[in-house]
Amino acid sequence: MAINFEQARLDYPQQRAGAARHTLSVDQSDRRVPINLRQSGPTPVEMLISTRVRKSPYWHLSVEAGCWRATVYNRMYHPRGYVHPEEGGAMVEYESLVNDVTMWNVAVERQIQVKGPDAEAFVNYVITRDATKIKPMRGKYVILCNEEGGILNDPVLLRIAEDEFWFSLSDSDLELWLRGVNVGKGFDVSIAEIDVAPVQIQGPKSEALMVDLFGEAVRDIPYYGLMAGQVAGHDVIVSQTGFTGEKGYEIYLRNATQHAEDLWYTVLNAGERHNLRVIAPAHHRRIAAGILSWGQDIDQETLPFQCNLAYQVPRNKEADYIGKRRLNEVRNQLEAGNPPFRQVMVGLRFGGANVTDYANDFWLISRQAGEEPVGYVTSPWYSPELETNIALAYVPFELRDIGTRLVVRLPPEYAAPDGSTEVDAEVVEVPFRPSVNPNARERARAKGIDFAD
Repeated sequence: MAINFEQARLDYPQQRAGAARHTLSVDQSDRRVPINLRQSGPTPVEMLISTRVRKSPYWHLSVEAGCWRATVYNRMYHPRGYVHPEEGGAMVEYESLVNDVTMWNVAVERQIQVKGPDAEAFVNYVITRDATKIKPMRGKYVILCNEEGGILNDPVLLRIAEDEFWFSLSDSDLELWLRGVNVGKGFDVSIAEIDVAPVQIQGPKSEALMVDLFGEAVRDIPYYGLMAGQVAGHDVIVSQTGFTGEKGYEIYLRNATQHAEDLWYTVLNAGERHNLRVIAPAHHRRIAAGILSWGQDIDQETLPFQCNLAYQVPRNKEADYIGKRRLNEVRNQLEAGNPPFRQVMVGLRFGGANVTDYANDFWLISRQAGEEPVGYVTSPWYSPELETNIALAYVPFELRDIGTRLVVRLPPEYAAPDGSTEVDAEVVEVPFRPSVNPNARERARAKGIDFAD
């Protein structure tokens, strides 16, 4: 049967998938496993998930709150939608985030505890930043690299006590890495996941809600500061952190398997007067803030110098750590004008229809319309404030300069009004929008340095 290809791409997902082919014109010769650049579109299957995937203590509460879709993250169900598309979808959730306050089930940030006399020395050996400069009841955004400098995980690191740290994970099996490292090194520490599950409280009214829950002391928590407290009589750790550029907090519930319902409903009740909505993690806002998503924007083959994380490699850390030698080599090569990688992350503004949901593929980037692709988009979304689509993307190193004009190849569902699927794009600064709390990169830049302790 003859099929009009463009119409088939919309109406027949199997044919669309069948027509997808990998492109070789994007130079990925520095990767062992290239990013799959086939444009196969939506996945027209129901994902079979059994007890192999863990339900967090908040999972059933998320379903009760309206969760209708989920992904798998750290081998757990991860809610990714509460408002259905026909009711406005993720952009309705966005409105609650930027105008009111929201609660997210982020138990997937599985907490890995490192505890013992050598906890500081061990943590200092596995992260690039200086763990000795993290005081008890403070935290930092950190990265852990392998010996080749590839990023294994980019967690929030909480220092609960002099001898106790929690890694609040992004999407990779960090516990296995930490245990493996210590088999060889023999630090005097215990390493294990603990029964702690966080929720994020994000949005401009988050501070008011947290004051209702914990009292006026919440107002004194600095950015990446911690506070011990209780919700419904159960012990928690509160941090002023989050996956957005908005004001926000996380509440880490101890013994979460037993007390999840008490925390969830207490927050819901307190949130009523603040117009609280339960939503999925807000990738539209994190992209605008320049926050990365492990597995989507970065992985174990990505060097921090490729993805706006060079500031995570301090120039003044004397102690040895995994990856230090290679990362210093890469920095020297980069400063000599000979980077050992082909692609580098940039911010893009681009045209087409408003991107209002997750992308199914890494959309391709060309220098000009009709030319072979040279790069790819990792995280696109529409910004209502900027009134344009924005994205994090990888392009050849020589195309990284602000103002460089490019072309993004969109899937047919996001074609421009004239039907074109090749739309103009421009390299722009990241972050796209300022955050309530500037991150360490932005603070370092303001000081005139290119790294954070």
